[in-house]
Amino acid sequence: MYFFISQLSITDILLITDIVPNVFYILLNNGGTINVIGCMTQFYFFDITEVTECLLLSMMSYDRYVAICNPLLYSSVMTNRFCAKSIIMCWLLGNFISFIVTTTLSRLIFCGPNIIDHLFCDLIPLLELSCSDPFIVHLEIYVLSIPILLTLTTIIVVSYTYIVISVLRIPSSTGRQKAFSTCSSHLIVVSIFYWTMFSVYALPNKKQTRVGNKLLSLLYTVFTPLINPIIYSLRNKDIKKAVQHEFHKHIM
Repeated sequence: MYFFISQLSITDILLITDIVPNVFYILLNNGGTINVIGCMTQFYFFDITEVTECLLLSMMSYDRYVAICNPLLYSSVMTNRFCAKSIIMCWLLGNFISFIVTTTLSRLIFCGPNIIDHLFCDLIPLLELSCSDPFIVHLEIYVLSIPILLTLTTIIVVSYTYIVISVLRIPSSTGRQKAFSTCSSHLIVVSIFYWTMFSVYALPNKKQTRVGNKLLSLLYTVFTPLINPIIYSLRNKDIKKAVQHEFHKHIM
């Protein structure tokens, strides 16, 4: 669990580093400029972190499933080798998808006015500025994202279905509460992340205002990475004890 949380923290740090400095610059100067290479580079790293985080969250749901539904097999199933291979595959797949989409996106023609009414170089605002046909970009996104999203959503839903069934079979209320507490943090993070992503990219744009789209984008680019450590820290007794130990040690 801690191994996957550490990788989730890395994606959050990369996302904030990629987005937040430029957002602060835009807000402080009431706008800003960025060249095409810088814009595509920002989108490339943004896409890597988002795809990788989706993959990591599904792996973490499977980790919680094995821990709660098959605790005696946990050490033999979730081995260090298996976890390392899973993490490598997540990062490679995220990098591959981001590279393909960014390469195709950079080949579009932007004939102006090249004003992005957004806080960063996101997919939808860039496609709206393009003067060429974005059909190939849409096709790549559908071909690459739909099978992956369906697979990841199925893993999360099935994992938590079995988790709920197993927890409800526990006779004592204390045992049920303890079991739910081990996966509640992850479930909160998954709900916030997928809800905001779905609202921005899946719902029709006509139903959203520009301001609403920007606020939703801030939720998964700034707010979610900010609250992830808080959620996992507040819901984890080991982290609480470590913080209390360090705090008392400095006081003494």
